[in-house]
This record gives sequence, C-alpha cells and structure tokens, in this order.
Amino acid sequence: MTSFSLVILGLIFISALADRKQTWGGLKKGMTMFLNILPQFLTVMALAAVFLYFVPESAIREHLGHRAGVQGFIVGAGIGSITLLPGFVAYPICAVLMKEGVSVVVLAAFLTTLMMVGIFTLPLESKFFGVKAALLRNLLSLIGAIIVALLMGVSYEWF
Repeated sequence: MTSFSLVILGLIFISALADRKQTWGGLKKGMTMFLNILPQFLTVMALAAVFLYFVPESAIREHLGHRAGVQGFIVGAGIGSITLLPGFVAYPICAVLMKEGVSVVVLAAFLTTLMMVGIFTLPLESKFFGVKAALLRNLLSLIGAIIVALLMGVSYEWF
C-alpha cells in the first residue's frame, strides 16, 4: 500500500508540473466524488460488519466456503444477481468474506453477476430496450458471469 501511495503522489507531482491548475481541479473533483460516495460506502460496510458479527464464521464457511460446492456457487451468483451495490463497495466486502473462508469461485460468481446481471433493474431495462432484449441480455450476462467465475476458480488454483 505504501508503494502504491508513493506512485500516486509521484504521478500527481508530475501532473502538477505539467499543468498545476488542471491537476488541482482534478484533485478537487476527485475529492468531491469521494465525499459523495462515502456515506453509501460507510453504510454498506457497517451493514456488512453487523452481518459478519451476527452470522457465525462456520455458517459462512458451510454455505459459501470451499466445501459448499455447487450450492455455494448458486448462492453467490443469486445474491450477486439481485444485489444493487457499486463495485467500490463490493470489493472490500469480498475481501472480508475471503478472509472468512468464502471460496474464490463463489466470490467471482457474486462479483460477476453483481456487475453483469440485474434482476431488480430488469423492469426499467425492459421499459427502455424491450422485454426480449432485456431478458436476453440478462441471460447471456448470467452465462458469461458463470463462465468467468469458473475460469477464475480454475486460474486461482493454478497460481
């Protein structure tokens, strides 16, 4: 993390040398965006902490861990398909779940379906693109998400 921070500071310095005004404007815009998403991020992280407090680690491992098999995969993909979370909130949650013993395949299924499939947004999508197009997009996205999750699981085992 320290080396990443140093690289970022170095790039900001180089940018400031090139155009101080534009760099300052970018930093202000970035800070504004960060402050706008901070309440949502903190709320979801607090909910995740409460969830992890009340749900025993053994239950998480049993239903989503390495031994959960196809059931864990389906649960992860199902939760991802119906959840409305931005990626910047989902990734830290997945990091915590991984430390709790959730398998990479389940996390990949959750993340890919979260980003690609939209069960709750289906009515709105159908309104703009038509029911057939919305259903086809979601079906193909689900198939793609499953393929990506399985490939993630296989490639994770290789490395």
